[in-house]
Amino acid sequence: MKSGVRVAVVDYGMGNLLSVRHALQRMGKEVRIVSDPGELLDADSLVLPGVGAFRDAMGELTARELVQPIRDYVSSGRPFLGICLGLQLLFEQGEEGGQSVEGLGILEGDVVRIEVRKDVDGRRLKIPHMGWNQVRFRDSGREKFHGIPDESHFYFVHSYRIRPKDESVVAATVCYGTEFPVAVSRENLFAVQFHPEKSQEFGRRLLENVLSTD
Repeated sequence: MKSGVRVAVVDYGMGNLLSVRHALQRMGKEVRIVSDPGELLDADSLVLPGVGAFRDAMGELTARELVQPIRDYVSSGRPFLGICLGLQLLFEQGEEGGQSVEGLGILEGDVVRIEVRKDVDGRRLKIPHMGWNQVRFRDSGREKFHGIPDESHFYFVHSYRIRPKDESVVAATVCYGTEFPVAVSRENLFAVQFHPEKSQEFGRRLLENVLSTD
């Protein structure tokens, strides 16, 4: 590697960068926050975090000339992790304010607002979906969730959900009024709707599983 970076965290002005970096550093990872396309492409592992609006995020990635480098990195075969908005951006389209916004297009499918529903007790569920919830693993995600019991709790903060066209990429689901995907896995790419950096022991284990270059 030219830069010596083990794990690069993409800075496009909309990520929870410090919490992600601190979580990785506590695991003993060498971490660098990067916004330069060249540094991004030199990393051993890459993390695309994010909070906020889909449209604004794509605008920032485009303005900083990071769209194609992210696509190229995923194609390189090295470990890639998307977190929260960083998961949603991987898809073709994102719904926002009744309009469709083009995403990175790495995965087929779109992102839509979570429908307001009621739980099993008839109580109205709040949007955003915020707090701890049980995650149910699929076969495609078993390797990345190694060492983590099925239906473990992870921490969520989101108002939109993904709708993959290819069901085989779904690595985990959650139930919040209805069941929907919250993790995807395809070859070297793994991405989650929840925040592993805020999910204590199981979140740390997941980060280690996904970003290992051994």
